[in-house]
Amino acid sequence: MTNDLQTAQWAAYLEQRFRLYAKPGFIADDPVSVPHRFIRKADIEVAGFLTATISWGNRKAILKSAAGLMQRMDNAPGDFILNAAETDFKSLEGFVYRTFQTIDVLYFCKALQRLYIQNGGPEKVFTEGFNPEAEFGMVDAIAHFRELFFDDEWVPFRTRKHVSDVTRGAAAKRINMFLRWMVRTDPEGIDFGLWQLPAGALLCPLDVHSGKVAREIGILTRKYDDLKAVLELTSNLRKIDPADPVRFDFALFGEGVNRRI
Repeated sequence: MTNDLQTAQWAAYLEQRFRLYAKPGFIADDPVSVPHRFIRKADIEVAGFLTATISWGNRKAILKSAAGLMQRMDNAPGDFILNAAETDFKSLEGFVYRTFQTIDVLYFCKALQRLYIQNGGPEKVFTEGFNPEAEFGMVDAIAHFRELFFDDEWVPFRTRKHVSDVTRGAAAKRINMFLRWMVRTDPEGIDFGLWQLPAGALLCPLDVHSGKVAREIGILTRKYDDLKAVLELTSNLRKIDPADPVRFDFALFGEGVNRRI
């Protein structure tokens, strides 16, 4: 249990760091810069999802690989996914980012195409899976998305690891980051606010940087970066800002990357 004084201390710390890091300059060196190259909704969605998928490791390497992937789609990722014939997917052959390789990107792009054609696109899939009655209804949305995304007889077993399985307790950092990009509307212009899901229901992306800072200030006590930790952290952030708790991802991640504590 937390008391009002502890919550106030968290709020003062996080609000100050939020103001420090949540500025347009944040975009340039962050993976969110890749979908920011585009204007059309489908372009932003596809670029955002694929970039978030490979967002682990060195950020410069992430940005370079994501930019290369966009080039393979003629820098029109939405149009590519919506209209690509089987022969068009050959442009993706040879793409590799760490363990995300050609076989994975081919499945991901064809699965995205199927979701747009058969299921109305990723926003509709996440919205249909969202449970507004649950405390953490976004968990259901993520699970529903993953189930449909891999609902194909030819999905390679190795490819499944690239969408975290929250039903098995995964933190799903990259999916939660992608959802933050799509759902949050903010005056800083970093996140896009394209989707009609409640920002208050988002789950805070959790990685080594944000987790370290969260534990040092006491807003997260669980030792492991798993779903239970995400829910604990998000629950405490909601005490500070119920309508937009994951805006403090900027504070936690920014502080962690810049090693200010």
